[in-house]
Amino acid sequence: MSWLQRFTSRAEEPTEMEEMDSAMKQALGDFKASVHAWSDAAYSSPRMVRNAVVHRTWRLAAGWSIAAVLLAGTLSGGLYEQHRRAVEAQVAAAQEAAHQRELAAQRAQQQAQQEDDILASVDKDISREVPNAMEPLAALTDESSTNGN
Repeated sequence: MSWLQRFTSRAEEPTEMEEMDSAMKQALGDFKASVHAWSDAAYSSPRMVRNAVVHRTWRLAAGWSIAAVLLAGTLSGGLYEQHRRAVEAQVAAAQEAAHQRELAAQRAQQQAQQEDDILASVDKDISREVPNAMEPLAALTDESSTNGN
């Protein structure tokens, strides 16, 4: 039996609806009409739409508050870090200046010591003891200065 033959043979057969009695046909027809009427009424009736009001103002305020806190924290952290670095730089500069002053004082003291040593060596080299032959003359000078006073 081919495909075409199967469908043509079915089309020629009487349907079950035709075989049913007329009361059954009438009941099913009424049921079908009431279902269609109910669905038309359901689709055409005005619908009640719930107006869903969602209060999200607290979420908006909380979001802005958190953003403001984060911004303030970030800015204050940056300012604190900048201030800390400035204070560290001032302390380092003061320590460096104190160290430079200490080095300058040590250099001045060393230079003064060297000058004193040089003057002492020059004084030692220049000064001579009075020779023995001149002692009586030196003694006279010492006596005359003591007597004159």
